[in-house]
Amino acid sequence: MTDTVIRTLSASDAHLFDAHPDPLGAREGHRRTAFRPDWQRVALRDGEVVARGAWWGGPEDAEPVNINWFDVAEGEEEAGAELLRSAPWQVELEINLPGDWRDRPELRAAAEARFTAARAAGYELLVERFLYRWTSERGLPERPGRLRFEAEPDDAVFLDALRRIHSATLDAHALRAVAEGGVDQAAQEELDFFHWCPSPREWWQTARTPDGDLAGIHIPAHNPSGPTIGFIGVLPQHRGHGYAYDLLAECTHTLVDHGAESITGATDRTNHPMAANFTKAGFPVVRERINFHPADRTA
Repeated sequence: MTDTVIRTLSASDAHLFDAHPDPLGAREGHRRTAFRPDWQRVALRDGEVVARGAWWGGPEDAEPVNINWFDVAEGEEEAGAELLRSAPWQVELEINLPGDWRDRPELRAAAEARFTAARAAGYELLVERFLYRWTSERGLPERPGRLRFEAEPDDAVFLDALRRIHSATLDAHALRAVAEGGVDQAAQEELDFFHWCPSPREWWQTARTPDGDLAGIHIPAHNPSGPTIGFIGVLPQHRGHGYAYDLLAECTHTLVDHGAESITGATDRTNHPMAANFTKAGFPVVRERINFHPADRTA
């Protein structure tokens, strides 16, 4: 077997990224994603692409924030691992999969080859997630009318709410941030992400009970690929009343009021209450996402 050649692409040879099968339908999921050729890398053997990866970030980012496309040819797990190991950026890896990948042997084999390569490169499984997409033909979810929603210009209010929300959370990313640096780090990472999104700060809203007590927050957002449910969070003392659905419904209405015809969302597979809320609000699962993180990442 000849040696593997790893190449970072440029505008002149970006076509090489497409010279590889796409059994998991990644291209359909990324039809609105803009990739930079110099953040795309391929592994070649005898001139043939046997693994590829696309690192991704916002248009103003100096470095990528994650890897959101990673493919490995059958039997080329080590080439895929070397592609990841040798990259100048060690960031989170997202592997997006069809919703039925576990039930179809050929898709399961393709997915597991990617998992094997990621682990060989020093990545660890973080979480499995459901990806949702609401479209206008599904109709808007009914607003229960139990909470009072209002804009809040003070970031300190959101930061305090996020600290309280993440003090008792099911979200794997938040739990990892808490383990690394406590609830302050988890809250600040969320706030930084909301500011990173190219959508107006004025869209962020608090939700209060009829007597004025803060019950939760929701963040309608646009990421670079379009409208999305940025964040839904209920404060611990107000859980058990189903308010997360109220927040999700309001977030959906707000995005539609600002022109959205489709809206994405995501939640961890193990977050059964939030998954049920997405279903109730008319958000079907369209894909799944497996998140890996570099095992040696430090806070």
